[in-house]
Amino acid sequence: MSVDSDGTEDAGWDVDPEDEQGVAVLAALGRQLRAWREEAGIRAADFGTAVGYGEDLVRKVEAGKRIPRPEYLDKADEVLRAGGRIAAMKADMEQVRYPKKVRDLAKLEARAVEIGAYGSHNIHGLLQTPEYAAALFRMRRPAYSQDELDHVLAARMARRSIFERTPGPTLTFVQEEVTLRRRIGGTMVLRAQLEHLLQVSQLPNVEFQVMPTDVEEHAGMGGRIQVLKFEDGTAVGRSDGAFHGRPVSDPKQLRILELRYGIIRAQALTPRESLAFIEELLGET
Repeated sequence: MSVDSDGTEDAGWDVDPEDEQGVAVLAALGRQLRAWREEAGIRAADFGTAVGYGEDLVRKVEAGKRIPRPEYLDKADEVLRAGGRIAAMKADMEQVRYPKKVRDLAKLEARAVEIGAYGSHNIHGLLQTPEYAAALFRMRRPAYSQDELDHVLAARMARRSIFERTPGPTLTFVQEEVTLRRRIGGTMVLRAQLEHLLQVSQLPNVEFQVMPTDVEEHAGMGGRIQVLKFEDGTAVGRSDGAFHGRPVSDPKQLRILELRYGIIRAQALTPRESLAFIEELLGET
């Protein structure tokens, strides 16, 4: 979370200018907020003081250049006596507060009835704890600002709502052993991450497997694989080592990814063996 030049807490996040949908939604929200404020006869500076933010940030929100945080809209609703009509806009902001590519992925995950994922470099995003994910994001170069880090971290954590769906989708994960040993964020962060994996792996709709480093046959040397299947029989998949890394939905291409993922699962430890492996790692960490 960043701070404005006048010392007030930042009102939100910058909008991605290439996100046409997000830009349009924010522009509409900004016009409505300005209309409410002007109808109430409140200057931007006075409004900023009333809601606890700087005038510059108020104007950025009203110009559609800043994504307001939920608490900003709550305070605006209270100050302008909107009776909940401004606070109700939080649902629209929830749709655009995250980067477009993350929103697109989250929409696919929300529709999926089955997800299969092989991870070779770090633990899959759906399985990450907040501390582990934050440590990963801090390694990015060029580095994220604190505001950007807050933004992308919130987006990643929001995707974990998939585990709360009823009925839940079938989820299978295969992780390279090294992803479970690498001390991203330090020993305590890794321990908490391993404990989280144990909890998630015991959910009835989740199967988690470990690919040992010492295997001699490995179908995943081309990199990550992910396949999402939907209720209407369609699917989408992606792999670092196939089809130039682009998402594919053609049945012939999907069969190749499914074949590779199926072989990877057969070569990995069984789910029961994998749970025992994680427990052993916890004892060593």
